[in-house]
Amino acid sequence: MSNDIDTIPPDNPVTIETPVTLDEDDRLASDFVESVHDALDAGDVEAVRRLAQPLHAADIADLFELTGRDRRVPLAAALGDLLGADVLAELNDYVREDLIDALPAAQVADLAEQMETDDAVAMIEDLEEDEQQAVLAELDPEDRAAIEDALSYPEESAGRIMQRELIAVPEHMSVGQLIDYLRENHDLTTEFWEVFVVDPQHRPVGTCQLSWILRTPRNIGLSDVMKRNQTLIPVDMDQEEVALRFQKYALISAAVTDNAGRLIGVITADDIVHIIQEEAGEDILRLSGAGEGDINEPISESYKARVRWLIANLGTAMVGSSIIWFFGGAIETMVALAVLMPIVASIGGNAGTQTLAVTVRALATNQLTESNTMRSVGRDIRVALLIGATVAVIAGLGAGFVFANWLLAAVIAAAILINILVAGFSGVVIPLILDRLDQDPAVSSSIFVTMITDSMGFLIFLGLAVASGLVG
Repeated sequence: MSNDIDTIPPDNPVTIETPVTLDEDDRLASDFVESVHDALDAGDVEAVRRLAQPLHAADIADLFELTGRDRRVPLAAALGDLLGADVLAELNDYVREDLIDALPAAQVADLAEQMETDDAVAMIEDLEEDEQQAVLAELDPEDRAAIEDALSYPEESAGRIMQRELIAVPEHMSVGQLIDYLRENHDLTTEFWEVFVVDPQHRPVGTCQLSWILRTPRNIGLSDVMKRNQTLIPVDMDQEEVALRFQKYALISAAVTDNAGRLIGVITADDIVHIIQEEAGEDILRLSGAGEGDINEPISESYKARVRWLIANLGTAMVGSSIIWFFGGAIETMVALAVLMPIVASIGGNAGTQTLAVTVRALATNQLTESNTMRSVGRDIRVALLIGATVAVIAGLGAGFVFANWLLAAVIAAAILINILVAGFSGVVIPLILDRLDQDPAVSSSIFVTMITDSMGFLIFLGLAVASGLVG
């Protein structure tokens, strides 16, 4: 880390009219971003601050993401205290890493202390080991202990995303005592939606929403108004499972417990929104082999993530090529086979991708389980049969009229129908098998499905052509 962020001198001021900040889609308008860049390039720090002053923290974060990497540190220096903890919490991971690398450890620690625990952990966990230790050494002992404890849990677990800031009180309190406690203790967190009620071992026994507390007479005991049934989150639960629980039970917040059942944190709905977006995008990008797919990701990391996927595809594509080579003589006797052959493979591949996407989503959202697996497989085969019949009739009629060969039309129609059935079956079964083997079905399912639909498409079409006597 360095202190490069303090390097912008006030240069020649420029006169810039304040443009419209947001466009019709609530994104930073391009004219506004250009105005900030113009002021930054001219060294007019005051103009940069004047333009950014009215922005929400999330919009300032967007401004950094829309600014080239070489301008981000100067922009941070120009903004000064406008670049606060709330802005860093909203930043893209790669952009935040660029800025943190330019800050001294003491300043990073100061920002971390202003954040909620989960946001501070998200910022510090991406640092190199030596940088982590430097920042942790600058932290207040209490904050350091909380962050080190969070970092001890697995990545993408409830322990990493939970907040330590919560309100927990004993069951014997009355509503009036609770209200007095909240008013008199100024060190308590100021942002919470419910109060957790715990037993002497600090295990959660119920919750009280603030609305209940405000509307209940002071003399009523918490045990009489609290909700005893609650959804508890184990500290080592994967964040995707946490998000599914929030979605299933319509939670606003939920208590996090350790292995002994003690209350150690809370997860709130605003954290879950980010997780749902992150997990959904992650699965889609894994299906395509695009790595993390972040436009701010370093080129070297994008290259590593994508090239190995394409090398794997190169290997599977050779299976289809060998089938074509085997039927080379048949193709030479009828050029139409070479013309129509890609259609069979392409239609099958697209059908397989459709089924695969639906299946991976169903697995990710727990809609597809052991209890309904066979029913789902049967459903997708029926859908594939209907789609295959429709596409086969259209393709067969088209081939018959174009080539004036109805045997050829029958062959391509049959090949398309069979290949779509194969695609529908493989699009369900392959991710199911990978899931049963505790492998992420989003990572490698598409390689196998593409290989099967391409190779089977060529084999079925050319095999039927030879078997039917269409070619010798």
